[in-house]
Amino acid sequence: MAFPPARHIAVALLLCAPHMLVAQRGGNGAADSIKYKYTSTPQLEALKAEAAREIDAKAKMIQVMVDQVFSYGELGFQEIETSRYLTGLLEENGFKVERGVGGLPTAFVARWGSGKPVISLGSDIDDIPQAGQKPGVGYKDTFIAGSPGHGEGHNSGMPLNIAAAIVVKKIMERDHIPGTLVLWPGVAEELMSGKAWLVRAGVFKDVDITLFTHVDSDFGVSWGQSSSNALISAIFKFKGSSAHAAGAPWRGKSALDAVMLMATSWEFQREHMPLAQRSHYVIPDGGDQPNVVPSTASIWFYFRQTDYEKTLAMFEDAKVKANAAALMTGVVVDTVMMVGSGWSGHFSRPIAEAMYENIKKVGMPAWSDKDQQLAKGIQRELGVPDSGMVSRNVGRLNGPIPDNQRTGGGSDDIGDVAWTVPTVTLRYPSNIPNMPGHNWANAISMATPIAHKGVVAGAKAQVMTMLDILLTPQIVTDAWDYFTNVQTKTIKYRPFFAPTDKPPIWLNEATMAKYRPEMKKYYYDSKKYDTYLQQLGIEYPTVRKIVP
Repeated sequence: MAFPPARHIAVALLLCAPHMLVAQRGGNGAADSIKYKYTSTPQLEALKAEAAREIDAKAKMIQVMVDQVFSYGELGFQEIETSRYLTGLLEENGFKVERGVGGLPTAFVARWGSGKPVISLGSDIDDIPQAGQKPGVGYKDTFIAGSPGHGEGHNSGMPLNIAAAIVVKKIMERDHIPGTLVLWPGVAEELMSGKAWLVRAGVFKDVDITLFTHVDSDFGVSWGQSSSNALISAIFKFKGSSAHAAGAPWRGKSALDAVMLMATSWEFQREHMPLAQRSHYVIPDGGDQPNVVPSTASIWFYFRQTDYEKTLAMFEDAKVKANAAALMTGVVVDTVMMVGSGWSGHFSRPIAEAMYENIKKVGMPAWSDKDQQLAKGIQRELGVPDSGMVSRNVGRLNGPIPDNQRTGGGSDDIGDVAWTVPTVTLRYPSNIPNMPGHNWANAISMATPIAHKGVVAGAKAQVMTMLDILLTPQIVTDAWDYFTNVQTKTIKYRPFFAPTDKPPIWLNEATMAKYRPEMKKYYYDSKKYDTYLQQLGIEYPTVRKIVP
């Protein structure tokens, strides 16, 4: 296909005259100041406007992708249908796909293009146990009791990235813009056991910049040290000996006793631990039945602290408590297995500032009365302020969290990627404010117009930022300068996992085997139904009536 000469000239100017896209440095590094100001050109702005229109034209495709992945509802390491569906879409659109990357059966890397810059796009795809929920219904209404579901909204991020990549790929092909696009999924993020394996497998060894996406109720991006904690996930297994719990209990050695003593010792220690720590556990194996002294038992911990050293120290302390509990009960520590890990995130200032300008251009979606009704309905249901969806301009650009203000919180293994290559996380508005997180309520919006509009808005910011990176070489230069001379000047990444460790791909296998046969009955059929709501026969929105 022939292009107008003006098009060739414009792109040639963009590619061959980087001085037209100058980085103007200023500011004092405060969170609300912009240090890296990139002067654009009319030609680049025209490409951004075109890309945004192309995203609007793909709104239907986005809706189908979001709804389809929502309907699969797969837990970490078991994202079989999700991975198959997404890789199929990517191959249909000209990407070369490598599957099973890093020893993760559901992980993949999709590539297109050649040369520099290499831009990687990632987002998580797993969901939450017992979070199955019908979309568009403002109260608890599950498909199958106890089934998993997208109670965080991880069904939306890869559709955003795929739509953005297809649009930018089209522009790159037409205008002969060099560069490589790399797409990958965050497998088992809720288990914090995906991205470290991808880093170890070398997925990011040639990447210049990573643009990660994560669902939220706001629309923004941050730079610098985040508020997230580093994390180690570990299972401690104890082995004793069984006996008749009534007839000859003195002949048994209870592994469950050791588990309970370890847990109790950890509870007593909480009073003396720094505020920023977060630690929690479940007991996957507490024995078989009450009349048999448990010969095996296990306890599964998440240890969280602000950095690598402090988190590792928690893990080492837990080993001491495990051995002490075993000694007190006459059993042995059979296995100590690290099954997940992640660094606290530190994100690139130059990329974040460039992305923030694009977020401001896009602005928050226009929420309909029905969107607001759904949001207020579930907010009332949960007893939180019924403020509805955020109908305002995007907020400020957030900077680093000072060390003395880091009081703990959640984790995301994007930190391992962010300490390997300059990275930012785009937060896009597809969820309802004031939800509890990791809960069925967070799934309510995730196959509705709220999610669809939020993904469209996020995809626009993503394509604009990708074009900035492709056509503004100084962004990549600045990103690596910040990465080398600021972020990693005194801190160097090293994985929590040992070189001999392998991904625990057996996790969640039994749960999905239990629920998947029934869940298949609810998979979205986009050839037969316009939306997933239509397939389910749900009137949007369905909320409880307000009683005067």
